[in-house]
Amino acid sequence: MIEDGFAVRLHGVTKSFGKHTAVSELDLDIPRGTICGLLGPNGSGKTTTIRMIMGILLPDEGSVSLFGGDPELTRRTKVGYLPEERGVYRKMKCVEFVTFLAEIRGIPRAEGRRRALNWLERLGLPEWAEKRVEDLSKGMQQKVQFIGTVVHEPELLILDEPFSGLDPINQDVLEGIVRDFRAKGTTILFSTHLMDQAERLCERVCLISKSRKMIDADMRELKAAERGGVVVVEFEGSDAWIAGPEVAGVDRVNGGLNLTLADGADHQAILRRGVSAGATILRFDLVEPRLHDIFVRHAGADASGDGGTPVAGSRGGADAWGAS
Repeated sequence: MIEDGFAVRLHGVTKSFGKHTAVSELDLDIPRGTICGLLGPNGSGKTTTIRMIMGILLPDEGSVSLFGGDPELTRRTKVGYLPEERGVYRKMKCVEFVTFLAEIRGIPRAEGRRRALNWLERLGLPEWAEKRVEDLSKGMQQKVQFIGTVVHEPELLILDEPFSGLDPINQDVLEGIVRDFRAKGTTILFSTHLMDQAERLCERVCLISKSRKMIDADMRELKAAERGGVVVVEFEGSDAWIAGPEVAGVDRVNGGLNLTLADGADHQAILRRGVSAGATILRFDLVEPRLHDIFVRHAGADASGDGGTPVAGSRGGADAWGAS
């Protein structure tokens, strides 16, 4: 197999369920060693895309390659996959569960057990190593499942809504681990609807809405291109002057207003209108847009996706861990 500079490449990938198209003609290239966020409204096609990358679903059209070659040859040993649907073997002891997952990825049992114990220690679960998974809280079970995803030190880490269900402290812990893997050269693809976390972690973002790709860009380049679309305003007096053809949306943040500008709008016209209306302008700044603002601008505030991915049509024999 000849490896290229991309960990994941999708070309013209389409997936339908009956008359419903979940993903349409998707092209996506993820460079090796980057963190890429797969963003979109709930049901927009994110999970369907990930399942096609993992071989759980087969595309109706298009192709998927991992590390420049056939995904079937690389998924088990080079990929770590945390599915959106959480699942553990509840009757197994925690250390046995993680050791088993390491073994099926080619790690010798003794080494797998050593890694399992180290990871349980790192995530604050050493005293639970010999306890059954079913005895843990849901949050603890999620951490154990995450350990099983990374125990074989994958070159590609795919996380589907990894922060869902975690409290803020454990979200921070997981973010730190993601950054550590990135520092070691691991490629990371994760889907999320949490824009703040995507903004903190991602180097690239791909936005899908209603089955189609809307954005696929380097984060810094995207923000530079979108700059000029948001004005932060703080003022005293009536807000009646805010509404106008230049303003596409208003978001109240920390006592002020974030104004999303209409395409081609002159923000100075808003300022002039405020002054004419007698408002006391305390702050009026054209700022770098948040990822949330970019998301809403391209996907629409009321965007709704495909309503979820049907189970029917999945590839027979593929399990939730992406074993090929």
